[in-house]
Amino acid sequence: MEIKKKGKWFIANCPVVDVCSQGTTEDQARKNLTDALILFFMSCYERGTLDAVLRNCGFIPAALDEATTETGNNEPDNFIDVPLPFMIDQTKHSKWRHA
Repeated sequence: MEIKKKGKWFIANCPVVDVCSQGTTEDQARKNLTDALILFFMSCYERGTLDAVLRNCGFIPAALDEATTETGNNEPDNFIDVPLPFMIDQTKHSKWRHA
């Protein structure tokens, strides 16, 4: 993620997926970028293109234990968390169930 000031606006950019947003403050630009990324990923999912889009952007699948990272204030400034409203249908993936 990159944030640059242009005039009175802060422009937030996620070059990996080519999504941009803006705000009058750096924090607002960051929040608006997070919202834009959520909408982008949800739109890709609804159109059935999420897998292809992520692969075209250089993402590769990771095991669940590899994808789990510690969150908190120790993250670099150029990273943002993008919460996605997905759940696993455990009836289809019974091997993932934990006792």
